[in-house]
Amino acid sequence: MTKPGFNICVGPDPVLLKDYIEQQVLLHAPEQGGEWEWFTFWGEEPLAEEFWEQLTLQGLFQRPKVVVLRHAQDLKLDTLKKLSAALGKPYAQTWPFICFEVDFEKGKPKLGAHIPKLQCVSFAQKKGWLAEVPPLDARAKKAFIQKEAKAAGLRLEAADAERIAPALPQDAGAIRLELGKLALAADAEGGLTQQALQMLNFEQEMNIFAFLQGLQSGKRPEQVWAQFNRDSDGAADAGLFGFLAMLQREARIMWQLLAGENVFLPGAVQGEKLALARGLGFGGLSRIWDLALRADKGVKTGERGAHQAFELLIADLFRLFTRK
Repeated sequence: MTKPGFNICVGPDPVLLKDYIEQQVLLHAPEQGGEWEWFTFWGEEPLAEEFWEQLTLQGLFQRPKVVVLRHAQDLKLDTLKKLSAALGKPYAQTWPFICFEVDFEKGKPKLGAHIPKLQCVSFAQKKGWLAEVPPLDARAKKAFIQKEAKAAGLRLEAADAERIAPALPQDAGAIRLELGKLALAADAEGGLTQQALQMLNFEQEMNIFAFLQGLQSGKRPEQVWAQFNRDSDGAADAGLFGFLAMLQREARIMWQLLAGENVFLPGAVQGEKLALARGLGFGGLSRIWDLALRADKGVKTGERGAHQAFELLIADLFRLFTRK
């Protein structure tokens, strides 16, 4: 099967976009044999000469290559026009994937008005080379959970996916990470253990970001501890490791926002998380991981109990958020 001349991919979730690209590449082996060599570039930065060389240079002894350009929506208009012109020429040894990583609204991507007018975009649409990869909705999320659970070695029926879906995050990368953690807690046949289910139930009830906002607003650690007891029904021993997983994931999301990466979140929530991330800075976000790992190690080595580890963690987080 002959590969497309190039592909335009549109969607907010980088993991789903990556999965789509990998599926397409699996369908098309290089015409001259061998394996595809991968190159990835980013639209936030001015495109270096290497990008244009990898895109356009062809040679008798060159390996076939997949050239992925991420965050193409961040390119300036003159660069997009140059890119569009370059894509107008066929490259037998190169397969470009141009990714516009934008949110969806009412089922359609929120592209800038100038992007659909680009010749490469309209041409890709006519040829069937343009793929819209929407974020996970409720139905797609359950199907994705089942697929990823199987890949992680979890034995998960459709009813199980229905039950745990509300307790898992919305973006595909986070779901993949959480299912990997659940697989570590599964029984020998890959079934969900009670410990894993307790972690999921805790995560569903706990709003970790509201928890951190409480610390930032200056609530004393004992007040936050009381909130923890209310939200987790006092099950600190069962919930501590679930809390640590959520804490580290929240720190990762804020790190991505602070670094300017595209994270699929509602606008208002994204603004609040970005503000908190800016207040902490990269140093403060790194400190969250240090504190979480110390709590985890303290319990697993028997140095302290779960309640004691959590109290120490909250006190340290309070000092971090209030700079005391």
